[in-house]
Amino acid sequence: MTDIPTTMMAIAITEPGPADVLKPVQLETPRPGPREVLVRVAAAGINRPDVLQRMGGYPPPPGAPETPGLEIAGTVVALGEGAAGWQIGDRVCALVAGGGYAEYCCVDETNALPVPEGLTLVEAAGLPETFFTVWTNVFERGALKAGESFLVHGGTSGIGTTAVMLAKALGARVFATAGSNDKCRACEDLGAEICVNYRTQDFVEVLRAATGKRGVDVILDMVGGDYIARNIKLAARDGRIVNIAFLGGSKAEVDFLPVMLKRLTLTGSTLRIRPVADKAKIADALATIVWPLLEAGKFKPIIHQTFPLAEAAGAHALMETSSHIGKIVLTA
Repeated sequence: MTDIPTTMMAIAITEPGPADVLKPVQLETPRPGPREVLVRVAAAGINRPDVLQRMGGYPPPPGAPETPGLEIAGTVVALGEGAAGWQIGDRVCALVAGGGYAEYCCVDETNALPVPEGLTLVEAAGLPETFFTVWTNVFERGALKAGESFLVHGGTSGIGTTAVMLAKALGARVFATAGSNDKCRACEDLGAEICVNYRTQDFVEVLRAATGKRGVDVILDMVGGDYIARNIKLAARDGRIVNIAFLGGSKAEVDFLPVMLKRLTLTGSTLRIRPVADKAKIADALATIVWPLLEAGKFKPIIHQTFPLAEAAGAHALMETSSHIGKIVLTA
């Protein structure tokens, strides 16, 4: 670990609370364990789970760093015992269980991917959490296929913009919801056929009409609450509804008769606590199917704004306004 400092700047959650509890601190620079690589972090993506962790509601899994941050991009600077997939100097982006808001971060070598050709490290930092999440939930659990219809709620979030672009690139008919006309236009510019302003329109009525009353094949929902029943109403026969968050609450009163009559699948998942081996399988699928699309310029992550690492509190404050379109990224 020559030329690697013994300490580094990282962002600590000093106590559960609002954005300003995030403070820069000095921590010992981590050392890579077996089959891990140490990455000098150039950029780290901000995600809603980071906000939940900061507020005390989403603790890191056992063994993961207390430092927040689930996705990074940077340069490999040291190899742990048995790590053979990367060389020092390689540019990578990676999904991590924590520790991303720091100058250095360790990751299992199987959970890292090469920075796609043509993308900057800032853009690459916006890939892992959203693309791993969208791939496993929309295309694995939701089994979205070319020619089917797809709806993502919160279409201008990091997950939403990724889902719109990837589903469109892989041949689906794409719909979205968002909270303003400007956000709806942004979704449509990214490939959504229709984006419904949920503040002024009923997405069930609009999209049932758009599909000739057939409904939507796959729905990706981060809202929950009363959207749970409305998604069931909108879903097509043999439709799949995938929940990955519950910003509007995880409890709802639901009539399950349409679930039976329409043969619906209701499912969901979390990503952070899944084993490294599960995430490695997702990484392999992304490398095979999605990374060539990125390198061909079919789409790229939408970066709304960057903040210096020391200003993580400002980045969280921006995320909580929900005014962003795409990703918010910290830069080291």
